[in-house]
Amino acid sequence: MAGLGTLGSQWATRTVLVVVAHPDDEVLGCGALLAHLPAAKIIHLTDGAPRQQANAVLAGFATSADYATARRREAETALALVGIGPDQIAALGFIDQEVSLSLVEASHALSERIRHADIILTHAYEGGHSDHDATAFAVRAAHRLGGSQAAVWEMPFYHAEADTWVRQRFPPDPAAEPEIVLMLTEEERELKRRMLAAHGSQVRTVASFSVEAERFRPARIYDFTTLPHTGPLLYERHGWNLTGPLWIERVRAALRALEPQ
Repeated sequence: MAGLGTLGSQWATRTVLVVVAHPDDEVLGCGALLAHLPAAKIIHLTDGAPRQQANAVLAGFATSADYATARRREAETALALVGIGPDQIAALGFIDQEVSLSLVEASHALSERIRHADIILTHAYEGGHSDHDATAFAVRAAHRLGGSQAAVWEMPFYHAEADTWVRQRFPPDPAAEPEIVLMLTEEERELKRRMLAAHGSQVRTVASFSVEAERFRPARIYDFTTLPHTGPLLYERHGWNLTGPLWIERVRAALRALEPQ
C-alpha cells in the first residue's frame, strides 16, 4: 500500500465513521487520512472536559462547561482543514475519564449510529486511557446490538511498557492481524501539525505525539474481561479511581446488562 492517498481512495466510496473518546483523538489517530475522506463522520463519546474543575482551570478555563465548549470549537476548526463540517461531528456527552462507568449507555448510544457504516475507525484496546478502552468496548458491543456489518479498524494511542510510555504503537498481540503503517509525506505532516495546533487547549498533550506515520489494523474481537496485556496499565497511575480488576468488574456487569433478555 503506497500511502494514505491509496487507503483513502479505497475507502472514499464507503461510509466511514470515526468513533473516539475525546475531541482531538481523531486527529492524533487518523488526521492525515481524513484529508482523503471528507465525507467521514466523527463521533466523540465525551466532550473532553473532566468533572473536576481543576482540569478546566489548568487548561485556562473558568469552568468545565467553558472547557467543553472550547474543545468542541477546536475540533471543528481542526476538522474544517480537511473539509469535515460541524454537521459531520456528533458528541455523545459522556464525562471525560468516566466512560467506563457508562459502558451500557455508551453501547446503546452507538448502536443506531453505527448501523449504516461500512468502516469504523476506533481505539485499540491497549490499557492506556480508560476512556479509550471503554470506547473500544462500546464500539464492539454496539456492533452486536445493532447488527452492524461494518469492518472495525483500530488505531494505537498510548500504553505502558515497564516505566515507559509507548505512543502510537500497538501493544504486542500475537492474535492481531498485521498492522498497516502509512508514512506521511511532508505535505501530510504539515497538515497534521496544523490540525493539532487547532487544539490549543491540548498543546502539552499533542506535543508528545509524532506526525511521521499513522497506523491501522483490523480490530479483532477482544475478550474485554481480560486485560489487554500483562504489563502496567497507565490509567491506574492517574488518580482516575480505576484499576484493572475494577475494569473487569465493570465490563462483566455491562455484558450481563447487554445480554438479550
